[in-house]
Amino acid sequence: MKRLLAALLLGGCGNPAEAPPHVEPAMRASEPWSDAWILAEGQRYLDDDDFRRSALEASITEPTNVYSATRLSAYGLGSRGWDGLPEWTPRVHAVDASVVDGLRASREVRLPDQAAPLWNGVRPTSFEGWAALGRRVFFEYPLRPEPQAAHALARPSLAQEVGLVEVAGVWPGVVAFEDIDGAAKVGITCALCHVSVERGAAIEGRARRSLDYGRMRLAWHEQTGAPVSAELADRMRSWGPGRADITADDDEDPVAIVDLWGLRELRHLTQAATLTHGHPAALAIRQETQILHANRERTRPPRELAWALAVYLYALTPPPARGGGDARAIERGANVFADACASCHADPSGAGAPVAAKRVGTDANLATGAARGTGMYRPAPLIRVADAAPYLHDGSVGSLVALFGRERFRDDYRGPRGVGAVKGHAYGVDLSADTRDDLIAFLRAR
Repeated sequence: MKRLLAALLLGGCGNPAEAPPHVEPAMRASEPWSDAWILAEGQRYLDDDDFRRSALEASITEPTNVYSATRLSAYGLGSRGWDGLPEWTPRVHAVDASVVDGLRASREVRLPDQAAPLWNGVRPTSFEGWAALGRRVFFEYPLRPEPQAAHALARPSLAQEVGLVEVAGVWPGVVAFEDIDGAAKVGITCALCHVSVERGAAIEGRARRSLDYGRMRLAWHEQTGAPVSAELADRMRSWGPGRADITADDDEDPVAIVDLWGLRELRHLTQAATLTHGHPAALAIRQETQILHANRERTRPPRELAWALAVYLYALTPPPARGGGDARAIERGANVFADACASCHADPSGAGAPVAAKRVGTDANLATGAARGTGMYRPAPLIRVADAAPYLHDGSVGSLVALFGRERFRDDYRGPRGVGAVKGHAYGVDLSADTRDDLIAFLRAR
C-alpha cells in the first residue's frame, strides 16, 4: 500500500575543490563552499556526464534502499534511463486572485494569457543570478499536477484549513501551468512545504507546519467520490499538519517537514542521512531527480534549473534570532551544550555525523525502512531551533521543555501526534532543572 501511496504522491566526488581547467584561476582557488567555488563547480554538474554519475555514486550512503537503488539504476547513464527523458520548461503563472476566482466560479483552471516559460534558456553568469533563477524554480516549477490543491483552492474554508493561504496577492506553493498534454492545471511547487506564512509575510525556507497535506488529499477523495482504500485514508489522516509519509515502502514512517537553512554546512541530507553532501552536485542531483520522479518520470527539468534551485537553497538565510533572554543563562547554556550536546551536534548548523538509530532510540522505522533507510539518523540542525517545533524526525515532541523532560516517556504523554510515550533521544533529561533551563535559553537564542 505504501508503494501505491508513493506513486500517488511523488512518485563528494573525488577532490571536491578541483575545478575544471577552463575555470578562471581565481575561482579555482576559492574556498570550498564559498559562493565563488559553488559557482565554478556548477560547470562540472552541468557539462560533464561522467562527473554527474560519479557525483551520484559518491552521494549514496546506503546503495540498497529503494531511493538509492532507483537512482543508481536510472541516473547518469548517457542517453539511457532518466537522461533520455525530454527536458521540460512549462508555461507558468502564479496562483493569484484571477486563478482562484476562476476555480471558485467554474472549478476550471484558467491559465492567464501572459503565462510564460519560467526560464529563457540563458545560463546566469553570477551566483546571484543563479540564485534568482533558483528562487523562481522554488516558487514556480510544478512538481506535478495536483487536482487536490485545485479542489481546496476552490473552497476558501478548506484552503485555509489545510494551509493554502494567500500572501501578497498570491498563494505560494501552488501554480497554474500548462502541462505536457497542453491542458491548464494547478500544480504544487517546493514552496508548498518550505514557505511559512506568518503574520501576512512569507518566510522562505521555513517549514510550513500548518500544511495538512493528508487532509487536503482526503477532502478531495471525500468530496469528489474518488476511490481510496480505508488503509490509505487512515495513513493520510494520521499525518496531521506539518508531516507526511511519501517514502516508497510499506512502513509507517511519516516525517516532519524541515527548515532549509544552512544547507551548505550539512554533510548529510535527509533525516536518515540518505545522501552524503560532499559536493554541491549531490544537492543538485537530489533536486533534479526529485522533480522528475514527482512528475512520474514523464519529463526531467533542464539541469540548469536543478542547479539554480540548489544555489538558491545555499543562498537562503534564516530570519533573525529571537534575541533577548538572560545573557548569563545563555552563556551557561552554551557551556552545557558544549559538554552534553556538541559531540553529536558538532557542525556549524548544529547538525553532525549520522548516529545509529539504535543509539538515538527514537522510532526507527524511517532509519531502517526499505525506502531511504541507512540504519542511522542525522542529528537535526539547530538553526532557529526554538521556532522549529515539533521536534524529532517525526514531529512527535511539542516543545523544547518536553524534549528535555521525562514526562514524554510516560504512556499518558499528550504530544502533537496524540497520546502515548515518545521514547529515545534521552540526552539532557537527567540535567538538573536549572541546568536544563540554561540549555533551553541557549537554544532559544540560536
